[in-house]
Amino acid sequence: MPRSLLLQQQSSVMGLPVHLQPNYIDWLLLQLQQQKGVHIVTLNAEMAMQAEQDEALATVIRKAELVIPDGAGVVFYLKLRGKAVQRCPGIELAEKLLMRSSELAPCPIFFYGGAPGVSEAAAIAWQKRAPGIAIAGTQNGYVTPADQPQLLQTLADLQPRIILVGLGVPRQEFWIAEHRHICPNAIWIGVGGSFDIWAGTKDRAPGWLRNNNLEWTYRLYQEPWRWRRMMALPQFAWRSLTYPH
Repeated sequence: MPRSLLLQQQSSVMGLPVHLQPNYIDWLLLQLQQQKGVHIVTLNAEMAMQAEQDEALATVIRKAELVIPDGAGVVFYLKLRGKAVQRCPGIELAEKLLMRSSELAPCPIFFYGGAPGVSEAAAIAWQKRAPGIAIAGTQNGYVTPADQPQLLQTLADLQPRIILVGLGVPRQEFWIAEHRHICPNAIWIGVGGSFDIWAGTKDRAPGWLRNNNLEWTYRLYQEPWRWRRMMALPQFAWRSLTYPH
């Protein structure tokens, strides 16, 4: 087995780990084959700023087996410290993982999150996109406390190998950390609003915006209520310049 699949290089963003793997997908497929559980965190500037104020979130991120540089701000932070890193958007990593999952049989997948009907529509879209994919089940994100035990029992019974959780940051990270023991051999990944993109209820930013690290502007255009949360971006830029090297 190539050494690159066995060893992850690790850097740090404001005290949070970031794993700099040349090939995340092959590494994840290896974990699936070896039945090793993985929690994937897609780190961006907004999450990093939240973690600086919330030690519980920071602890969850530090315990994750794989933390990828999702946001342009994280790439900027690492570049200032001499690390030439390419951004790895979480939605693209999830898509590659789903596409490659059909190579492993069986590899059941579970979608949890989004508004009613969205995760189901996303699953249908994926079954058309990749006919060999094995969607074991879906559940929208509006689960009441009374219904939570049934969801957990469903996961325990199905034992999916890949579980995508779209509850938003930081709720999805806390939920995964609390419940991943139910499916200890699964790959768990917080996917935010990816179900909406796959279901077609929302559009992803055009390629030219993504390529110029301006995807956040399109998200703000689609969801203007996010403006308060977007204030974390200039704050993170300042922290990138002033945080001790």
